[in-house]
This record gives sequence, structure tokens and C-alpha cells, in this order.
Amino acid sequence: MTNARPTPPLSLYIHIPWCVAKCPYCDFHSLPRPGPLPETTYVRALLDDLSQNQETLGGRTVESIFFGGGTPSLFSGAAIAEILEGVGRSAMLSTDCEITLEANPGTLETKRFRTFREAGVTRLSLGVQSLYDPALRALGRIHDAKTAVAAMEAAAGAGFRSFNVDLMYGLPGQTVAQALACVHGALSVRPPHLSLYELTIEAHTAFAHDPPTLPPEDERLAIEDAVTEAACAAGYERYEVSAYARPGHRCAHNLNYWRFGDYLGLGAGAHGKLTDAAGVSRQIRVADPGHYIADSDRVATRRLLSESDILFEFLLNALRLTEGFSEDLLRSRTGHDFASLGALWAQPVKQGLLEREQDRIRTTRLGRRFLDSLLAEFLANTGAMPAKVS
Repeated sequence: MTNARPTPPLSLYIHIPWCVAKCPYCDFHSLPRPGPLPETTYVRALLDDLSQNQETLGGRTVESIFFGGGTPSLFSGAAIAEILEGVGRSAMLSTDCEITLEANPGTLETKRFRTFREAGVTRLSLGVQSLYDPALRALGRIHDAKTAVAAMEAAAGAGFRSFNVDLMYGLPGQTVAQALACVHGALSVRPPHLSLYELTIEAHTAFAHDPPTLPPEDERLAIEDAVTEAACAAGYERYEVSAYARPGHRCAHNLNYWRFGDYLGLGAGAHGKLTDAAGVSRQIRVADPGHYIADSDRVATRRLLSESDILFEFLLNALRLTEGFSEDLLRSRTGHDFASLGALWAQPVKQGLLEREQDRIRTTRLGRRFLDSLLAEFLANTGAMPAKVS
């Protein structure tokens, strides 16, 4: 057995933590805007952080870049352009490098979309969440449905290679009819990509401390079935639990996550996952922007993953894809093959949660519905798995 591991594709994640207001469901690292944003000093810190990671880049090609937050669209087009110019000087970008920027309809004028495109952004991701004003208020969003529709129309006309619309379902008091109305409203703009997320109550959020009343489970399942059917009937392929795309418009950056690729995380609170001679590690940057700006020692934690960690995290990501994963991908990312993990698959296959077809394992429709329970079983069992193959 050898410790050598093929190097997976590399992406770049850039975190801009500020937002106008913290939404009650949000468990991402985000901070209310403290007045004028420190664009200049933060951009300088991001590029300094990148320059300190030349060894990490190691001549590898960056396949995608993602600006997440917070609300990255609070930064100006000039700031985004400066970041991308710096990235271009420090890293090799693939010829079709996908560059995504998250934006919220209530935080920018639509004329900014074109400045982001001119800066080099190729894909916009709009956090619409709902097109029903009472639901938007319940979610703590600062935009209304009219503003959201205008933002979607502006994104469609701004010349991006692609754009995404985020919608949530299973909202407080939501009915099937209301959820479908929101999906059809988004579909009327024909976004190339649609993300449909069920609202979940995460720990350490305002909703966790003061939970809203959500639809009962049977109603939530009916809503999920209805919105899935509506998106697929409109020509979108459900290629991941929450992701739907027209042909040619899958999110390359998220696909790299789900296929357990590498990503270098820059910015206050950014997470990263990297493979090198020592193994596979996860890094987290310091969360405080002031510390991130002022101190060149920006990595707060660095953890080398155990072999059981690697196997579980691979499954955690890859089983979200409707196509599942091939034996070649499993072997290249974890060192295991299908035969060595036969005991892991046996019961879920028998229960109809997984299916194996030639060189591929995927979740069934039932397995996607009970994915959390399936993953909990894998978490309990992966530590007892045999050593990886040579």
C-alpha cells in the first residue's frame, strides 16, 4: 500500500463575509456590514494570502472560482476585477474557467451586473429564496418579490455565460400551490440553472433559538415532489439533490465539491480542502476580518484527514449526485474499490436506498429522500472498513 494519491482538480473559493443583515436561517460565516466596507485592505489581504500559497498551487490549473459570502455583490465591480487580475497573475486558469459570484436582489442595483461581467465573472448566482412577500419577510430577506423578478430579468440580459436562481421550499406556512407559484415565476425568466433547497433549521441560527412552524412532513414531501416535477417538466435535469440545470449549465464549481475535488479557500472564515504528499487536509481561515487583514498568519486550523474521514467525506459529497460515482472516481479519491467496500453497500442496496449498475453506485429516489439517515449509517460504519487497496 502506498500513500501516493492522484491529485484531484483544483478550484478557488473566495469568501467575502459581509452582508446587509443576517438572515435567521443562515449558518454561514457572515457579518452585518459595519458601514463602509474595507474593500481596498481586504482585497490586498486576499491577494497576499494567495501569494503565500504558491506552493499549494504548485503549477496546478484552477478549474473554477467562486465568490461566496456573506454577500459578495456588496463589493464593487472594480474590487472584483482587481481580485481576478491578481488571481490571473498567481495561478493558471483553465481556458473555460467558471467564475461565479453570489448576489442578493436587495443589495445592489441591477446596473452592477454588467460591471461584474466586465470584471471577468462568467456566472451569477441570485439568492432569491422566494417570490412570495410574506415568505420573504419570514426569512428575514431585505428584498421583495418585485425586486427579485427585476434582478432575475437583469441577470438574464447582462450577458453572463450562465446564471443561477436559488429558491427555498418547505417555508413557514407554505402550501404546495405557493411553492409551485414561486418555481413557475422563476422558470418564466428561463434561468440556465435552478437551485431548490428545503429550509432546514441549523444549529446556532436565529431560527434554532426561535423555531418557526414549518409544514408537516407529509406536506414538505408533497412540496418537494411538486417542485421537482415542475423543474424537470420545464427541461431541467436534476443532477444533484438540490440542483437543476439546462443542458451544458451544471455548476462546475459545485461539481468539484461533490466529486471530492480540491479547493483553496481564501478570505475570513473560508474553508478549504487540499491534497498533497502528506495526505488530504482541511483548512479554515481566521474568521475575524480585522485579523485576516492585519495578520499574515491567516490559517486558524489545519486538520489532516484520516482514511476513514476521507472515505466518509467522499460518500457525503458524491452520493448527493444523481449519477452517483464510478469505481474509478472512488479509487482515485479514497484508494478503495467496490469489492473492498461490499459490506458497506450490501444492506442499503437490499433496502432499495442504493443501486449498483456496472461500474457505478448511486442513490435511488428513496435513497435521496432518506439521504441523511443513509449517511448516518455510513458515518457509523466507515471507521470499521478495511484498509484501502494498494
